[in-house]
Amino acid sequence: MKPTSIITFIGPGVMAEAMFSGLIRKAVATSDQIIISGPEVDRGEELKARYGVTSYSDNRLAVQNAEIVILSVKPQRLAHVLIGLKGSIPPQALVLSIVAGASIQTIQSGLAHPNVVRSMPNTPAQIGAGVTVWTCSSTVTAEQNELARQILAALGEEILVEEESYLDMATAVSGTGPAYVFLFLEAMIDAGVHLGLPRRTAEEMVVQTFVGSVEFYKKNKLHPAALRNQVTSPGGTSAAALYYLEKAGFRTAISRAIWAAYERSVELGKGNNPTHLDRSETNE
Repeated sequence: MKPTSIITFIGPGVMAEAMFSGLIRKAVATSDQIIISGPEVDRGEELKARYGVTSYSDNRLAVQNAEIVILSVKPQRLAHVLIGLKGSIPPQALVLSIVAGASIQTIQSGLAHPNVVRSMPNTPAQIGAGVTVWTCSSTVTAEQNELARQILAALGEEILVEEESYLDMATAVSGTGPAYVFLFLEAMIDAGVHLGLPRRTAEEMVVQTFVGSVEFYKKNKLHPAALRNQVTSPGGTSAAALYYLEKAGFRTAISRAIWAAYERSVELGKGNNPTHLDRSETNE
């Protein structure tokens, strides 16, 4: 990334902070290159003091010299932010969106700007251990494509896909995925407490079981079913537990949950949202 590239974040939330802090930490960009913009002045001042970035409360002013504009607002607020920014993005700038459900076409038409990258990071990106699936419009140059890759790599693994439809699928699988994992963690910990374990002990046991199982899978590179069979002795404790999970519809519940998340992502992309906001509010 060029040392003079200005990167503007519209919406200085948790994920935006994870992104620009990762860029600074990995020396991809300096704090002088980072601009953040949002309506909460206190939040802007907090991040300015912590990282040395520049803070604005006016989105149009924040993007006027930007080479890269990152949309990191909530899906419910995107339409209003696009209205406020329309026509103000520098012609050669790249717009990178991490807004769930927002299509490239929606952003292009909303901003009157062609060069758009759409991405879907997940929560572990906040510690540089996430996975981000992304794609770009046909007008994005090879240089801009590389800039996007560098930015998203600061969050962890990045996966470039050719079909934009994969982004809604990624939202349901990896974007929402940490919620499924946290729920499973919570359920196992609570079950351990129910058995009589101290909560702290149950937490340590369950977390390390997850971490160790994932590492074991990554090193062995076997199909998950093969690994599951290795720990499932005939008539044993694992067999008894797995039989109950199957009988309770565990696989079906997971599949339906992911499908529900996918449908919701598609709905968000169509603007179907129950949250009503003041349409006069155009500055995130």
